Amino acid sequence: MVKKRGNNEEVKNQVLGLDIGGSGCKAAIVDITTGAFLTERFRLETPQPSTPKAVAQTVKKIINHFDWKGRVGVGFPAIIKKGVAHSAANIHKDWYLTNVEKVLSKAIDLPVKVTNDADAAGIAALRFGAGKGKKGVVLFLTIGTGIGSALFLDGQLLPNSEFGHVFFKKDIAEKYAANSIRKRDELSYKQWGKRWNEYLKHLERIANPDLVILGGGGGKKFNQFSEFIKVDTKVIPATLQNNAGIIGAAMYAHENIKAVGV
Repeated sequence: MVKKRGNNEEVKNQVLGLDIGGSGCKAAIVDITTGAFLTERFRLETPQPSTPKAVAQTVKKIINHFDWKGRVGVGFPAIIKKGVAHSAANIHKDWYLTNVEKVLSKAIDLPVKVTNDADAAGIAALRFGAGKGKKGVVLFLTIGTGIGSALFLDGQLLPNSEFGHVFFKKDIAEKYAANSIRKRDELSYKQWGKRWNEYLKHLERIANPDLVILGGGGGKKFNQFSEFIKVDTKVIPATLQNNAGIIGAAMYAHENIKAVGV
């Protein structure tokens, strides 16, 4: 049930956050002052094939579910520059060089801001989660089908870092250490943890982070492989889990779209 909106101040503090993934599109109305959900999370399957037209129709169904008339923030699985997708690794190839913001705004007739999905999750972690108040270089990694990343310096995002796609072990890193690889190759947590230790040592040489936060589905399993992580950098699990992408997308829209409906 959607929470009723009251006065103008309440409306200003509400944004619909939407996390578009390879398998599912998840959304909720977020209180951007606290990061709390004001509604239950709603999920629809990502259409297959996930063409721009099909995804836009799914987003419209989500907007209609909430009867939403305000700002919309979207975390999208691609490199995003000024609203345009500059990659399409986990989404239909037709999104490549497509202006995602324009496609979705036109479909739902509402103001939309789009950012990379891992960047969105990282924004949430730095504002309301395990990275709150942390200074220096913070590297947030999402561990799932692939590996997403968000890099921050003193709380400021350096967008589209894509550390899951760095060359490592004769391929990109996510082909060696992602949660999907653990499942596919039936790796024990000891084996997987050692892979993560190698990968994190590599990232230490590249980014020299002061803190690493592990999120996504794999981050939930941190206590099962943490004993095998022996890098110099402090490594901790994320706390917002599957809600991070929605919260961060809402925060991104809040900071980049003037409030509407007030």
